[in-house]
Amino acid sequence: MMEKCRLVFSGSGGQGIITAAILLAEAAVLHEGLNAVQSQSYGAQARGGAARSDVIIWDKPVYYPKVIQPNVLVCLTQTAYNKYHPTIRPGGLLITDTALVKVDKSAEARLAWLPFQDQIKQEMGNARGLNICVLGAVAALTQIVSIPSLESAVAGRFDERFREANLKALHMGIALGSQRSSASV
Repeated sequence: MMEKCRLVFSGSGGQGIITAAILLAEAAVLHEGLNAVQSQSYGAQARGGAARSDVIIWDKPVYYPKVIQPNVLVCLTQTAYNKYHPTIRPGGLLITDTALVKVDKSAEARLAWLPFQDQIKQEMGNARGLNICVLGAVAALTQIVSIPSLESAVAGRFDERFREANLKALHMGIALGSQRSSASV
């Protein structure tokens, strides 16, 4: 029996956090045989407004789709961090970007403060793929789904014109997550 994993992906519209959450849920359901629910909310603006997506993954039925206190919290903007970091479960995992979020040391969580945006820009020339890079780190750090399951979900989601770039971004995130040592906030 696995422990229920409650994840919140947060940031702003246009960063692709909802896509990342959907891909994680798809990998869990379609490739791991687990149960998953994914819900989302976003501000009035398609780009730039607040965005949040909740994912619950478990080997038992999930009856309520909203995450109140996440085990894993991903924050890709300072606003999202300021709003959601107090909700993380003690001992949970906070994943954020060194260039996008300044972390204060008040949360009782493990911290993965990684250079996603810098890595993506350096390797790919722009910030496209940031969400998929973060998704790779989530998989490496939590092991909630296997890397092959996530690769299959990503490959199945994107048109072949974008598939290779997204798989590259996924593997950059996996490498970042795998290299990180556990630290407390």
